[in-house]
Amino acid sequence: MHDLNAIPLSALRTIEAIARTGTLARAADELGVTAGALSQRLAKAEGALGRAMFFRTSAGLKPTGVCAEILPRLTHAIADLSGIVSEIRAIDGAVLTVSVAPIFASRWLIWRIQRFNELNPAISIRVVPTIEVVNLERSEVDIGIRVGEDSALGVGAIKLLDQRVFPVCSPSLARRISSPADLTRLPIIRENENLYGWDAWFSERGVPTPELRAGPTYADASLCLDAAITGQGIFMAWETLACDALERGLVVSPFRQRTLTGATYWFASTQNSARKPNVLKFRLWLEEELGCSVRHWQNMEKTED
Repeated sequence: MHDLNAIPLSALRTIEAIARTGTLARAADELGVTAGALSQRLAKAEGALGRAMFFRTSAGLKPTGVCAEILPRLTHAIADLSGIVSEIRAIDGAVLTVSVAPIFASRWLIWRIQRFNELNPAISIRVVPTIEVVNLERSEVDIGIRVGEDSALGVGAIKLLDQRVFPVCSPSLARRISSPADLTRLPIIRENENLYGWDAWFSERGVPTPELRAGPTYADASLCLDAAITGQGIFMAWETLACDALERGLVVSPFRQRTLTGATYWFASTQNSARKPNVLKFRLWLEEELGCSVRHWQNMEKTED
């Protein structure tokens, strides 16, 4: 074991992550550092080992024969160490790390997480906002809250909520809307030129999607909602994104009905993390909070129009 004294664990983690994910960028995202910082770590790791572990090519880093040979054992060893760390943390109940989409985190979760903290002062929640599907088996993330048509990559998951969409706009703009046909005369806010949800919304009403007027385009759905709040047009939003803005009257929904997209929110965990009492506490709290939100949304539907 004396050889380990000369090689920091971070060096082995760096080599394993780059070789397994295939790129510096993906490995850096998984390890929570920049690609530049990870490149420096790799140089130090190779220096400590006294040999190159990757070929530098025009297509990126390629594992050497030695690196490819040891990768399965290295991955297994790091997974074992990660499991041990998780078990130690579970004994103290100190930290739960939650990977979640940035919009769900900023528009819904962050406004409610204080209630969990007040009920569970001994548990510290670390929220990691990312659009990437984190591999829970190979990271220190305990919980993944994901959105998709399935639980994503076969990870065992529990269904939380079906996603529903509906048009939202500013109160002043809503006064110009009395029927779906009015939507064709107003600017439609797009996320990256995407008209997500519009086909399903019109289809549920038995009509083909009409030609929709171009409106402002933003690279983020949260910005699209802000654009709707400021009166720039109509945006097809979903409940966890727009519910608080609706409640505060910043936007309104001109139509009562909400449409299923086929996407679902999932609570994902590994077999190891699912055994943690604090993971169960967080899941039960999350289900209760979402249940409260759903009941509130249903009441709002009854009073809209």
